[in-house]
Amino acid sequence: MNWIKGISHYQRIRSGMNAYCRTSLQTDWKSRIRQVLEHRESIWLDTLRKTIFSQPSNPYHEMFRIAGCSPQDLAQLVHQRGIEEALKAIRRSGVYLDHDEFKGFKPVVRSGKVIPSAPGSFANPIVAGWFHGSSGGSRSAGTMTCTGTEQLAYLTGYAALNAEEFGLNEIPYVIARPTLPSIAGLLFCLLYSRIGCAVGPWFSFGGKFSNSFHYRLLTKYIVALARWHGAGAPFPRYLPPNDFSPVARWIARLPKKERRCALQAVASTGVRIASAAMAENLDISGTLFFSGGEALTEGKRRAVEAAGVEVFPAYWISEIGQIGHSCRRMNTGNCVHLFKDSIAVISEARTAPFSQTGVNSLLFTTLLPHAPYVFINVEMQDAGLLEERSCDCVYGRMGFTHQISGIFSHGKLTGQGMTLVGTEIVRILEQDLPSRFGGCPGDYQLIEQEGSTQTEIVLRISPRAAVQSPEIVKRYFMQSLRGYHGGTLASHVWEHSDALKAIIAEPELTKAGKLLPLHLNKISKDYSMSKSAPEKESGDSK
Repeated sequence: MNWIKGISHYQRIRSGMNAYCRTSLQTDWKSRIRQVLEHRESIWLDTLRKTIFSQPSNPYHEMFRIAGCSPQDLAQLVHQRGIEEALKAIRRSGVYLDHDEFKGFKPVVRSGKVIPSAPGSFANPIVAGWFHGSSGGSRSAGTMTCTGTEQLAYLTGYAALNAEEFGLNEIPYVIARPTLPSIAGLLFCLLYSRIGCAVGPWFSFGGKFSNSFHYRLLTKYIVALARWHGAGAPFPRYLPPNDFSPVARWIARLPKKERRCALQAVASTGVRIASAAMAENLDISGTLFFSGGEALTEGKRRAVEAAGVEVFPAYWISEIGQIGHSCRRMNTGNCVHLFKDSIAVISEARTAPFSQTGVNSLLFTTLLPHAPYVFINVEMQDAGLLEERSCDCVYGRMGFTHQISGIFSHGKLTGQGMTLVGTEIVRILEQDLPSRFGGCPGDYQLIEQEGSTQTEIVLRISPRAAVQSPEIVKRYFMQSLRGYHGGTLASHVWEHSDALKAIIAEPELTKAGKLLPLHLNKISKDYSMSKSAPEKESGDSK
């Protein structure tokens, strides 16, 4: 019956695309966003009354009851201390959700009481979801996010602000993202074509034709429908395996005086495109690279800037939407303006589960009535430094004066823009591989680390397991991923970029001598809680 569910899923994507393309969009985005920002407290409290306090089955309803916090108590706290301070107070009282609780990997327990819940328990009951996407999950069905037309329209406003900040209406907007089952490439095509940007070409990597032809046909069908509705969405151009040079050649062929273009891709893809340009002595200088999907490390930034490309990160979480975007002045680090009209963020110190490093973990709260999920203090296994800074840019003048810098994921794989939950990967490493090839838990370890040209995923196999061929283990690992929702896309992307390596070697130990099945070297080497705030980081008004 999986194929029936698949057909239903893509029918909903088609329906959502049709509804969005038929929706009349307003033109004064700034006034709308400023109005929401000004009334964020009352909007949030009203949303909670409709979605949580009037819904006894919602897990947050029970959390508030156990915490002894009524709607009136919360309203008084918000009016007296503001949303963020109120969130810190109710977090201490037990109103929060950690990542594994949201995913359903462990029960929600407060004050010794088990609160019934599932990922769907937190879906917004007042949103009619149309545009369906899914976060990557290797062994679960992934988390289905049903985004309504109103949410897509609001995201279009953010795209319009970005276009104004960077002058995107005057240059080509090139996309290098996967096709279905990922909706990221299609989403960027729709958002930016609807605000008048010249979107295209769309370069994609969809895996081998033999195992991805149905995704290619579905993508072509949905793009054709979007074009029929008037959206300027391009049909994808598929790149050869492990080859990003066609993107660099296309940019280099632009007339010299029109060399500038915008490139939308994950960080590792941007590095591969820049490396291909330098290898073939192609001039792609002046390109504006908008990076998202994985952490923009200093190594990746330097590699892209070496080709004369300017890099600007964006911050998205599939279940929440857009968290923030960098501006022209943010030309160092991994820093974005926080979109406080729709998201509230606080942080707390904790130890990262797969690096044993202290981090500032971010907790997110959705504020608007059209958010796909109603989240309060939910941890999505991301970390960063929250700061308030003035900035003379489009975002700063809008009132987005809070920034998040040094953003990275501390409990999941995000290499190549694929999100795979750490607790799921551990099951493969500690159960499936030992059962299939021998050895025991601790003999197989997956490491995500920064390579010279992209994020690398290394499968280390202990000699104790007596595996004859690491390539056989690698193929089995990839095959295991393909058997589950979200893993198919990860396997396609990793195969295309040759990102996954398997070697016979003892697993790495942490500094404390611990052996972790999933080892995130990117955290311990690039980030930690003790890392101080960047001095005069871009975004400062001076």
